[in-house]
Amino acid sequence: MKKHILRLGIVVFFLASIQVSAQKYTTHAVKEGETLQSISQKYRVTPYTILQSNKEIKTAADIKANTILIIPLDGSVITQEEKPKEEKVEEQDKPLSFSRHRVRKRETLFGLTQRYKITEEQLKRYNRQLYSEPLKKGMVLQIPKFPEPDPNDERELDFETYVVQPKETRWSIAHKYGITVDSLVVLNPDLRSSPDHLAIGQELKLPRPKGDSLESQEVDLYTSFTVPPKQTLYSLGKEYGIPSDSIVKLNPEIMAAGGLKEGMVLRLPKKKDTSGEVNTENFIFYEVKPKQNIFRLTQNLKITRDELFLLNPSLENGLKAGMVLKLPKASAEGLEVKNALVLDKINLIDSINVQNRPKVLFMLPFRLDRVNFNDRKKTVSQIKTRRDISLSAGFYSGAMVALDSIKKMGVSVDVKTFDTELSQAKVKEILFRENLQGVNAIIGPVSSDALDEVAVQAAAKNIPVIAPITSDSKLSHSNVYFSVPTDNVLRIKMLSYLEKNYEDQNVVIIADSTHQAAHDSILTKFPAAQIAKIIDNKSLHLDEFLIMLSEEKENWVFVETDQPNMVSSVSSILNSTNTEEISVRMFTTNFNSAFENDAVSSTHLSNLRFSYPSFYRETVSDAFTKAYRKRYRGLKADRYAVRGFDVTFDVLLKLAHKNNFFETSSIIGLTEYTGNSFNYFNDWSSGYYNRACYLMEYDGLRIKEIKLDDL
Repeated sequence: MKKHILRLGIVVFFLASIQVSAQKYTTHAVKEGETLQSISQKYRVTPYTILQSNKEIKTAADIKANTILIIPLDGSVITQEEKPKEEKVEEQDKPLSFSRHRVRKRETLFGLTQRYKITEEQLKRYNRQLYSEPLKKGMVLQIPKFPEPDPNDERELDFETYVVQPKETRWSIAHKYGITVDSLVVLNPDLRSSPDHLAIGQELKLPRPKGDSLESQEVDLYTSFTVPPKQTLYSLGKEYGIPSDSIVKLNPEIMAAGGLKEGMVLRLPKKKDTSGEVNTENFIFYEVKPKQNIFRLTQNLKITRDELFLLNPSLENGLKAGMVLKLPKASAEGLEVKNALVLDKINLIDSINVQNRPKVLFMLPFRLDRVNFNDRKKTVSQIKTRRDISLSAGFYSGAMVALDSIKKMGVSVDVKTFDTELSQAKVKEILFRENLQGVNAIIGPVSSDALDEVAVQAAAKNIPVIAPITSDSKLSHSNVYFSVPTDNVLRIKMLSYLEKNYEDQNVVIIADSTHQAAHDSILTKFPAAQIAKIIDNKSLHLDEFLIMLSEEKENWVFVETDQPNMVSSVSSILNSTNTEEISVRMFTTNFNSAFENDAVSSTHLSNLRFSYPSFYRETVSDAFTKAYRKRYRGLKADRYAVRGFDVTFDVLLKLAHKNNFFETSSIIGLTEYTGNSFNYFNDWSSGYYNRACYLMEYDGLRIKEIKLDDL
């Protein structure tokens, strides 16, 4: 018995000796953001001791993420002989072969690992330079190809399924998970075809955040939950903000019982405080570009350095290209913001790539089937009187000047033009005959039915369709760009401007029954407005109307109708009452052909300083108007020609920038040309709508654009 105890004591002493010997030093893998000073404080040794124990580290600057350091626990320098022998570890999987990859702009290590299904360590092992220098454009890397992994392994547990919540975008989610938007797209390839919005409830694959291993969390972060009747893993995960697989990992009894059962007591993380939820309602976002620095960012984003770091603590580890930063929503004023993303101002003309060769189709109703070119007089008459012919001819004449302009910049464009003959059957025939493969954009058709036909077939090949004069469609098309703003966008522009300048003016509404939407919108903005009585939906009840006018306040009179005679009559009455005693101004939220009718006096409109919203502004002499006169022997460009130039030139410049209209439009804000502006916003799956428009005013028998604070 004594011998047994003696032997046991010797063993215990021997083990204790080994433990003491083993604890003389430890190893430390440097994490992102750690410094020599912070590591020395953590282990309570001096920085000098760490440097002396790691001769390969010359200065504090040499300590970088993933560096393995020897840390002497007793404060004494570890000699070379005392360092642990590095064990050779055989790779479980050897590469079957290698491929080459040339690094492109904005690519990241994470993106490459996801693309080629390898780990960052595997990538670095066969590209040693990546241990000492960051990934750079132009680098040629060896990409190892390994045997297919066992489908039963648990590497997929490094990722989780994320369900998109309301008012979230790819930028807010990328910020939440601390990854780049490029990495998000690599993990979810379907996002390439939907450049703007995410759908509520859409599921995304995302890297599980560090520390998400439920077993590693603190106990006080969890609560007990008793499963009620009809509870599902999906609804439970949504309620507690945790993936279903994490609930199962934390509660193995779910699998043992064959699923979630009523009465089970589960361990779940405490519900998150969502008061500061990262979404488009609370924040706007900015994606960091290469070669940017903190000082320049704070200047461009109009935010202090302290505010930026407070909102984005990850900046303490350094600014990196591709990072998504969140900014206070109040910062949006004065910045170009689109879908909650702050856009960098890009000059398209200065950033074209002459290597791009866009292929564009024009589909317009020239009606050549109706024109007899042998009868010159009749042809001229048809062009003047038929709106479809004059629109198409004018639009296309301006488009030709746009093609000339882009050609002078060195960009070659492959163009095909088709006459739709204003016939849906003809459109179907063209689409059946024409191979759309390789087409980058289709401009047209004009009619809504033909547009629907083209949009459906173009969507199958992910081709954008630009509607020249249409503002919406009966159907939903995710690939259509409506270049004309909707009536609602124009109305909001007018009313928002007047609301900002309202100083208790006397507001009167004159609206016929077909303009109820305008009537209601005006009344919402100006609840005290008076409603003028309309007789037989055609004329104004004069006596009652005159009583409504004020001698003490300026009178703002809204005229909402598409009847020329009514516009003529009302503008004449308003002009006669606009005296030194009574001040009257005339507005409309729906400018249409009735206001341009010959029966309406331009003098009256000028005296009333008539103002209206418009997607088109009066042109001035610029490079286009001069080029147009030169090309067409002195002919003046009408508004159809101006529109043809502006729409086409906008499309060509965006394609010359990236040769992908969807992608360029998502990163480009407002573009402005001779008489039209474009600022497309994605309205989920129903298409892209132009929100750019102008406010115009009659002044001194001419029409001018209203600038800010003009009234």
